[in-house]
Amino acid sequence: MNGKSQLGDFLQARRSQLRPDEAGVPTYGERRRVPGLRREELALLAGVSASYYARLEQGHSLNASPEVLDAIARALRLDESERRHLHDLARSAKPRSQRRPAPERVTKPTAQLLDALADIPAIVIGRRSDVLAWNRLGHALFAGHLNPSAPDVPAERPNMARLVFLDVHTRDLYSDWPSKAKAVVGNLRLVAGQYPQDGALHTLLGELSTKSEEFASMWADHRVKACAVAEYEMRHPLIGSLTVMQQTLSQGPGPRVVIATTAAGSPSRAALDLLSQAITPAVYARSVSRFSTS
Repeated sequence: MNGKSQLGDFLQARRSQLRPDEAGVPTYGERRRVPGLRREELALLAGVSASYYARLEQGHSLNASPEVLDAIARALRLDESERRHLHDLARSAKPRSQRRPAPERVTKPTAQLLDALADIPAIVIGRRSDVLAWNRLGHALFAGHLNPSAPDVPAERPNMARLVFLDVHTRDLYSDWPSKAKAVVGNLRLVAGQYPQDGALHTLLGELSTKSEEFASMWADHRVKACAVAEYEMRHPLIGSLTVMQQTLSQGPGPRVVIATTAAGSPSRAALDLLSQAITPAVYARSVSRFSTS
């Protein structure tokens, strides 16, 4: 997966998904071989020549200006996250030396924040969706069936994308699993555009595409989504159903802190309180010891 092919594939996919009536393009009742826009129609909407746009899709024109990219984004009806993704892909398509992404770690400020969020489920997620750390409630809510100390060992770190698609326990957690799955894929799309040289990310994407037909189908859709805030109904094996608001506290480069909150006075808050009582520090400590010695 290289920058040229990613840019071309993204443009082709989004063009094919935009119907003429959505873009205000008259069809005069003609029969069309494909439901989406033709290259010439998209080029006209963006104010560029058809030949130039064709070269851009084919990876032969790698010097598109930000203004041209914004015009294409408007023609494709892209939202802000998708527009930024288009710019990322255009940058990654240009021939240049690129450094390997630095190894990820939990910084001292992030560790202190995780500790301060003791009464709120919280996990620290790396760019590839690796779980770098979690607090007691974060582990109990999202992955109570896994080794609590797994994030401490790089080779054993859980990966949330892998869990969502390949782990039956995590899949059963979400009442609307497709919505959660699409959010995971959309976020990985953004990351792939930002880190085109990340070999470990490519390995993860290849594994998921091979082992999950659902992932492969969603990945081919080229939808992108910044997972900043989303509400999910969860079906937890210990406390039953609850509705949580998953929010990302940190943006930009580096690990992200994701928390799950519930509405005050709601049955979901009561369920989360019950989970907190069920995993007292002493019980959690014994659980960690049991996992680490098994």
